[in-house]
Amino acid sequence: MPRLLSEQQIADIYNAFDPFRPLEPGDAFYVDCHAVRGNDNIVRELGRRIQRSNQPTYQLYTGHRGVGKSTELKRLQQHLNANGFKVVYFAADEDIDEDDTQYTDILLACTRHILEDLRDQANPSPLTNWLKSRWNELKGLALSDVEFDKLEINAQISQFSKLTATLRQVPSTRDTIRKQVDAHSISLIDALNEFIVEAKQTLGHGNLVVIADNLDRIVPCPRDDGKTNHDEIFIDRSGQLRKLDCHVIYTVPISLVYSNRATQLRDSYGDCQVLPMVMVRYPDGSLNEPGFNKVKELIRKRVERHAPNADLETAIFDQTDTLNQICLASGGHMREVMQLMQTSLDWTDTFPIQAVAVRQAITRARNTYRATVDATDWAKLAVVHRTKSLPNEDDYRNLLFNRCVLEYRYADDQGEIQRWHNVHPLIEGIDEFKTALNHHDRHEPES
Repeated sequence: MPRLLSEQQIADIYNAFDPFRPLEPGDAFYVDCHAVRGNDNIVRELGRRIQRSNQPTYQLYTGHRGVGKSTELKRLQQHLNANGFKVVYFAADEDIDEDDTQYTDILLACTRHILEDLRDQANPSPLTNWLKSRWNELKGLALSDVEFDKLEINAQISQFSKLTATLRQVPSTRDTIRKQVDAHSISLIDALNEFIVEAKQTLGHGNLVVIADNLDRIVPCPRDDGKTNHDEIFIDRSGQLRKLDCHVIYTVPISLVYSNRATQLRDSYGDCQVLPMVMVRYPDGSLNEPGFNKVKELIRKRVERHAPNADLETAIFDQTDTLNQICLASGGHMREVMQLMQTSLDWTDTFPIQAVAVRQAITRARNTYRATVDATDWAKLAVVHRTKSLPNEDDYRNLLFNRCVLEYRYADDQGEIQRWHNVHPLIEGIDEFKTALNHHDRHEPES
């Protein structure tokens, strides 16, 4: 007979699948998926460049939202800390509105976090003096009405936090702040670098690294010239993003990395490391058991903490196929696994989790993807599914950004890394996609 769960036990298991909590280094929930992600290694590909370079490095890191980038960046932070580096890590979505972001917002976010993290290592006066010179223009925009000189030093420093908070939360003043800051952005960078140089001297080494996470979430906003804010931030302003006197890692939207401006990104930042999905299937649709088992391991580790003696495939799920459905429907996307598990638990009162609960979770997730896809995009998804490749067009890149198309990598028999794409498995069950796929097959010329 199924065992009745206590509300606390259900809550504990449910929260073990929190889809928005990156894992800290050493967390028992961590699953090493490098071998089923094309042998990616953030320590080797980003960390070694930082450790070996005599000059500041500026690197980009990307992947789909929820694929595990923040967890990997935190692992890199731990590695660099253990090797004598001071790392300033921050999640930029605390400071920016991802639906409306410009370069100025990122500069202020970097300034705020560097200043707050290193305030005990250097005199903040270069930055507070910069703000003082802008005070008359900015103080009415949700800042203090008190004269700047009358504020204590901690209050002066806190004004940078108020600036980023206002940018994020008060759209009506956003453009005004941007114009005021942008007109003096070069002098702000100079002041920030003066502060950084002194901080590095106090730390006793020049090994300072700034990691600006979650910039990959910035939604593309078209501009009048046909470009987007992605172009403006990471390409047009690359000279300023690369002007900080320390190592910097910026996360970047995956759609920009595969745009026709990819070579410009490489010229400015070097090769961009991509964190792909866990590959649960091969391009021909056959099961990739190592990747499939990694997803099962991810689920097992989170369940066994609260049900340590229960067999995953017989006691936690009603049958092996029910567990397999979640693993395959996720497409190897970590956050999708978490969300499918949480929704399945919403429909579960007793162990084992029934197939009907998993079907509810899959149906609800599928409906979200149906709403995401525009009517004109079903045919494009059919092309990706049949070719396992991503055409170099903006519409396809938008589907990549929205996770309707997923990226996978694997090492072939010669050890070369092969990259391929496919539609999200949840989309494969949508009627509109099936219709587009049939239409594509009927009109595809025979080889």
